[in-house]
Amino acid sequence: MAHSVNDNSIESLISASKALRLSLQKSQGIGSALEKAGNRFEEINHRLPSLEAAVRPIRADKEALAAVGGHINRAVGPAAAVLKVFDAVHGLEKSLLSDPRSDLPGYLSVMKRLEEALRFLGDNCGLAIQWLEDIVEYLEDNAVADDRYLSNLKKSLKSLRELQSEEEKADLDGGLLEAALEKLENEFRRLLTENSVPLPMSSSSSLGEQACIAPSPLPVLVIQKLQAILGRLIANNRLEKCISIYVEVRSSNVRASLQALNLDYLEISIAEFNDVLSIEGYISKWGKHLEFAVKHLFEAEYKLCNDVFERIGLDVWMGCFAKIAAQAGILAFLQFGKTVTESKKDPIKLLKLLDIFASLNKLRLDFNRLFGGPACIEIQILTRDLIKSVIDGAAEIFWELLLQVKLQRQNPPPQDGSVPKLVSFITDYCNKLLGDDYKPILTQVLIIYRSWKHEKFQEGLLINEVLEIVKAIELNLEAWIKAYEDTSLASLFAMNNHWHLYKHLKGTKLGVLLGDAWLREHEQYKDYYFTVFLRDSWGKLPGHLSREGLILFSGGRATARDLVKKRLKSFNETFDDMYKKQSSWVMSDKDLREKTCQLIVQAVVPVYRSYMQNYGPLVEQDASSSKYAKYSVQTFEKMLMSLFQPKPVRYGSFKGRQMSGKFNGVADLRRTTSAVV
Repeated sequence: MAHSVNDNSIESLISASKALRLSLQKSQGIGSALEKAGNRFEEINHRLPSLEAAVRPIRADKEALAAVGGHINRAVGPAAAVLKVFDAVHGLEKSLLSDPRSDLPGYLSVMKRLEEALRFLGDNCGLAIQWLEDIVEYLEDNAVADDRYLSNLKKSLKSLRELQSEEEKADLDGGLLEAALEKLENEFRRLLTENSVPLPMSSSSSLGEQACIAPSPLPVLVIQKLQAILGRLIANNRLEKCISIYVEVRSSNVRASLQALNLDYLEISIAEFNDVLSIEGYISKWGKHLEFAVKHLFEAEYKLCNDVFERIGLDVWMGCFAKIAAQAGILAFLQFGKTVTESKKDPIKLLKLLDIFASLNKLRLDFNRLFGGPACIEIQILTRDLIKSVIDGAAEIFWELLLQVKLQRQNPPPQDGSVPKLVSFITDYCNKLLGDDYKPILTQVLIIYRSWKHEKFQEGLLINEVLEIVKAIELNLEAWIKAYEDTSLASLFAMNNHWHLYKHLKGTKLGVLLGDAWLREHEQYKDYYFTVFLRDSWGKLPGHLSREGLILFSGGRATARDLVKKRLKSFNETFDDMYKKQSSWVMSDKDLREKTCQLIVQAVVPVYRSYMQNYGPLVEQDASSSKYAKYSVQTFEKMLMSLFQPKPVRYGSFKGRQMSGKFNGVADLRRTTSAVV
């Protein structure tokens, strides 16, 4: 029985142990389950706000829920269209980043599509953004959406609104339009550069032959391409850049055409030359070069500007041409002329000013047509200023010329009895003024000059002034003849000058104006003074070879020899003195010099020859015969024929003497007449 009780106790313990173990396992399971449930509860707790937001519309007002669909559809529709256009813009990128020259029409067509797309985006982005903002506002007002969700939407819409602002519009295409415009500008430059060829000229000497050749105009196809490019660039506010490129290329082309003409002289300053004589050659070139540049180079550019820019408007293409003309060198031409007008006054300057006026007057119609527009105002001002300076300067020098001739009267005459340079210069100068080349121009200048002063120009005014100048020259000659102490030199001087006036004016414009009677009078004066000259000088020489006392002399041979010696000695001394003195005298005119020498020979040599033939033997045997029979007849004649030779010309520096303060500003004849001394 006790054994039975023990067995029962063990089984109870085993059962209790199993029950306890099972309870522990369940407890562990429950603990683990509780732990897992805690994590899930925490997760659910985190998700509850979003779940609450998700189910909030279910709890929203029924009418608000019913209306929200329409608002969303109206906002999403434009936004979807905008996004579709954005995709289309990106599809154009490859075409617009290619080289336009391969297919310019196609490139321009694609670019036009890009512009239309950007206009659409510019017009509709704001609308789409506005509608999206409206739906966000609706959702917010009706508590249909979560606050955080609405906040994110607002931030995105704000960024879109900023991108849509005026400053950021270029970002709509990521800079694609800007890149395409730059490619078009480069193509515009390439077309101009490759088709702008300078006019080939070997040298300025061939200018006359080249003057009829104008630069080849751009091919019609090239002009059409330029115009097509201009259309797109102008549509994108790039006109000024186009004009800048065009002016740069075409003005450079004109300058290249002019380089062969050696136009460095256009840059000469007033400090680099003494007077117009030193740049006379440049002034002559200037007129030809200016005519060539205006009539051919600038004329061609004028027409080409019209061809390329005519669709844009007159102001545009005229402004473009004005810039080309200014940059290509027209201003330098005008400035050179102005520099000449600012040089020292002298009579030669008058002729050069008339040359400049003639060149400008010849181009007057061309200047008015090419440079007459408002865009060329700078060229117009410089041209008017130049013309005024030319007319004022020329008229002032002409009216002061008579005064300058009179002022020379107080100067001494030439020591060698030659024709004063004033006389030779003025006779030649007045003939030029009356010639067909200068008289019409000078008349026109004087008419304009007097009209500015509200004075009438009389037809005979120019002629009368020239006659007064000639009369002043005659009075100068009379004063100079009287100024010589040596009467023979005075006669030679008078003979020289009267012959010069007769010979150099006969058959000329001035000679015809003065008349035959005036010319004959000076010829007669020449003959008169020659007679006086011969009488007072060489005509006295034969008197020293008197035969008196030798023919009937009966005192013996020795006495006759002494008398011949005495007379030959006197003859030789007188001859040597006269020859030495008159060897420095000058007759520039060859005919007058040879005739005078021949007449001197005829007056002296026969007497000398006869005397030496008859009485020479009396002294030739004497030990000192060379003192008396000093010259052979041939040597004597040769010496006489060598008289009055002109001195070799020595060219001066063209630097004139300064005038006294009393006559400052008056054209200085001394500068001109002393240019060659």
